Amino acid sequence: MTHTTPPPLPGVQPTRLPAHRTAGIVMAIVSALAFSSSGPLVKPLLEAGWSLSAALIVRMGLAGLILSPMLVRAIHRERSFLRRHAWSLVAFGLIPVAGCQLLFFSAMQRMPVAVALLIQYLAPVMLVGFVWLRTRRAPSHLVIGGSIVAVAGLIFVVDIAGARFDPLGTLFALGAAVCVCVYFVMSERTGGDLPPLALASGGLLVGAGFMGLLAVTGVMPFAAPQVTVAFRGIELPGLLPLLWVGGVGTTLGYALGVMAVPRIGSRVASFIGLSEVLFALAFAWLLIGETPAPVQFVGGALILVGVVLVRMDAAEADAISASAALTPLEVIPLEVSPLEQTPAKGEHGSR
Repeated sequence: MTHTTPPPLPGVQPTRLPAHRTAGIVMAIVSALAFSSSGPLVKPLLEAGWSLSAALIVRMGLAGLILSPMLVRAIHRERSFLRRHAWSLVAFGLIPVAGCQLLFFSAMQRMPVAVALLIQYLAPVMLVGFVWLRTRRAPSHLVIGGSIVAVAGLIFVVDIAGARFDPLGTLFALGAAVCVCVYFVMSERTGGDLPPLALASGGLLVGAGFMGLLAVTGVMPFAAPQVTVAFRGIELPGLLPLLWVGGVGTTLGYALGVMAVPRIGSRVASFIGLSEVLFALAFAWLLIGETPAPVQFVGGALILVGVVLVRMDAAEADAISASAALTPLEVIPLEVSPLEQTPAKGEHGSR
């Protein structure tokens, strides 16, 4: 008997899966690139007299306002949106947005920046361990190998030779790493009822409001003087680079990031996020003349190898899932016994 291949299952589109993943990877890379411009652009402003609270309020508030039409649209489409997702917006604003910044800069004040960066960017490895504990399934050899290679590359890039570790600073940096993990996990769970851009906008506005509350109550100092900053000998008004950080770097970083994670998964997205360190080195080189050491280029190559290994594991999982979904089911005809055959008309009567 000849069997014809049945039509694709509803919702299964084999040609869209690779494009869907590719778009997510591009979004994640551009997100890391956008985020990486913030440090080199804000650093001269802080050195010129701006407080951290003032810089974060402008950065978060401006990005949240730019993305606010997506939040307004979600509220208009579903009147109960805020009631249903208020806690998600508050959690996103307090943990991945404001919490990560506060904990990282608190760690940076107690230990070298390189050490704080290294600990914070252990977030991808922490995510691998979290999934391992939750599912009780050990990660594949590709994921383990990619994690080891990426962490080794990260150590070379941040260059922690001779650095000291402060116990409290280490706790702050680990807290920042946990906040990064929460960012990827919450972003992965966005969908139709909670649009990614609505989550990003609401979280950024909550974060800006929280920073404003800390400044008003005196918990954090607030200073925003009129200053001039220089990049490669070119002097600019201090507010101009901050407007770029908020309007472009932070807006694109969060917008593309929260849209990328559901497409490629939190694990792959977190490892691609390590490229932010490499882009930050490039921006620091171009803008403020901090030339990377040769060992940092080696570390960058190792990070890329680690990302590729983790992505290879995800690609294998995609191939297996797609193959299982598209494999036609062979219809096996059932043999009908003579006693179960429908009697011919006139033999035993008709219904």
